[in-house]
Amino acid sequence: MEIRIGMSQVGREVVVEVADDDATRDKLKAAVSAAMSGAADTLWLTDKKGREVALPGSKIAFVEFGSPDSARKIGFGD
Repeated sequence: MEIRIGMSQVGREVVVEVADDDATRDKLKAAVSAAMSGAADTLWLTDKKGREVALPGSKIAFVEFGSPDSARKIGFGD
């Protein structure tokens, strides 16, 4: 699953690809909610390769959960 995060006062989005299952999605949503509400200062994400990314919760403008397959279709047809 691909997660796109917009940061305030930053021109580019942060894109992280994580494992795609319902348990991970629910945990990520809870972590994002905590960071955006101020309950947590930092949002930590771990990608499929094990790399960790830290984002300041106060700077998160938006978060989009999606799948990489739907975003990367090129050409004609379905």
